[in-house]
Amino acid sequence: MLDYELLKRLCTADGISGSEDEVRDIIIKEISPFADTVDVDNMGNVIVFKKGRKTPSKKLLVSAHMDEVGFIVTHINSDGTVRFAPVGGVNDSAAFAKYVKIGAKKIHGVVNAKPVHLLKDDERKKCPPIDSLSIDIGSDSKEETQKHVSLGDMIVFDSPYENRDGRVISKAIDDRFGCLVLIEMIKSELEYDMYFSFVVQEEVGLRGAKAAAFTVAPDCAVVVEATTASDVPFAEDEKRVCLVGGGAVISFMDRSTIYDREYYRLAFECAEALGVKAQTKTMIAGGNDAGAIHCSRGGVRTLAVSVPCRYIHSSSSLASAEDMEAVFAVVKASAEKILSL
Repeated sequence: MLDYELLKRLCTADGISGSEDEVRDIIIKEISPFADTVDVDNMGNVIVFKKGRKTPSKKLLVSAHMDEVGFIVTHINSDGTVRFAPVGGVNDSAAFAKYVKIGAKKIHGVVNAKPVHLLKDDERKKCPPIDSLSIDIGSDSKEETQKHVSLGDMIVFDSPYENRDGRVISKAIDDRFGCLVLIEMIKSELEYDMYFSFVVQEEVGLRGAKAAAFTVAPDCAVVVEATTASDVPFAEDEKRVCLVGGGAVISFMDRSTIYDREYYRLAFECAEALGVKAQTKTMIAGGNDAGAIHCSRGGVRTLAVSVPCRYIHSSSSLASAEDMEAVFAVVKASAEKILSL
């Protein structure tokens, strides 16, 4: 069984793109006793080599990203409220009225907007755009706020982690769950030598993965992710994308990658052999670090396996522990099967 206490620590750590330090520190502490080498590159990626029982003819990289979506401080208003910009893909509706933390001091605040009694009729029917919002930290002046908040400070959602009846609810399941899978693999006995990368800045353009893949120069890769599950009442058929409770999500294509067809079939075969659920992603949408990894150097044969996650890129996403266990099983088996080919 996966270590859900560790998942809690990973998810509740704070780390928007470019500020992944807290997450990286947890990961390095966890893996150092089990890895053969642990290196941190100039971007902040953690690149790991783990010796297995056999040395394969190919070099395989298993990758997940450490960063989460959030915001960054851009201005402090004269009344002490804080203006901000999104870091990564955050919808307007995901930001409004949310509780947040700012900077290393973790200053608490709430995202506010124009009061309802001041809204015009057409404004009442729309979600306020992010560029019209500000954060109230309880200060009444710019000078007071500047004692606690600086331009460029990271802003993260402040929400509880809960694991109830096999349902995990938390911020940053994307992709702290992927980080958990890599940690668990590094702690386990591996059949073959493998490389692992915990990368930065996925949410702002797959930047860390580009550097890590160039460094490792793998022949093949497995990307471990969280992906959008839209299995809610107002979505039908393929627009549901994937289902919470439907098992590991194995992608054939998204907006950044067309995945290796042999590896795609192999992953389903591994799931069947293990007796765990697996499903495919039914919309060509989104993307992940595979987009950077698969076209690195001379090309990398790539597979993506994801946990289905509702309300992704919000303060409270939801995933199934059963699906998480299925993803771990499929990733480990697929990686070893790829290296045995």
